[in-house]
Amino acid sequence: MDLGIRGKSAIVCGASKGLGKGCAAALARDGANLVINSRGREALEATAEEIRRDCGVMVAAIACDVTTPEGRVQLLAACPNPDILVNNAGGPPPGDFREWDREIWLKAINANMLTPIELIKATVDGMIARKFGRIVNITSGAVKAPIADLGLSNGARSGLTGFVAGIARQVAQHNVTINNLLPGRFMTDRLRGNTETNAKKTGRSFDEQVKVLLGGIPAGRFGTPEEFGEFCAFLCSAQAGFYTAQNVLLDGGQYPGTF
Repeated sequence: MDLGIRGKSAIVCGASKGLGKGCAAALARDGANLVINSRGREALEATAEEIRRDCGVMVAAIACDVTTPEGRVQLLAACPNPDILVNNAGGPPPGDFREWDREIWLKAINANMLTPIELIKATVDGMIARKFGRIVNITSGAVKAPIADLGLSNGARSGLTGFVAGIARQVAQHNVTINNLLPGRFMTDRLRGNTETNAKKTGRSFDEQVKVLLGGIPAGRFGTPEEFGEFCAFLCSAQAGFYTAQNVLLDGGQYPGTF
């Protein structure tokens, strides 16, 4: 299916690897030109070159920290009028809330709530003027079903979710959609790191801990960044213009509720 985004411009944050890379590659396969971002220049440049080679689109790689005002200025200077914005930031570390002081909380809220809001604020009016805009915020399945040791993520991402619920309905009449894409367990560096941490806590080996995780996923496997990216690309498509203000959970059936 032609997604109707060929020639559109897209900003994808956190795109050097993992879910962000999956989203960038999927958008590029449908002809979108990219500005991709992460803090690590080497991995980001390698991803940009790979996508250029495979998809034949324009890809600019902007290595900066978008959680800072200076980083956002640098990113938006490379693409001041995107048609598509994919907000994505690595989640804060797991832990016990008793150990988190105010500064730790503010860092999590800045990265996982305020930074996406700032990027939305900087780009949404241009989308409204052009009568096309697609914004996807990569949050977490923890928004739907909180994870005990990911309290920083539970809190910060839920704040973003509440904000989006209001603003998405204000801009929908202009063919601008804002949705949140909630990953469950996908095979990324973050999943590997959290699995290693929990394995040590429980005294299990890494492989044993993986089996425990898979036991809770009806699909019997972890998701892949590629399939996550394809779903993101559809949310950014011309065909998805009537779909907005939603929280889309991709978790292989792990969430046990009806709604």
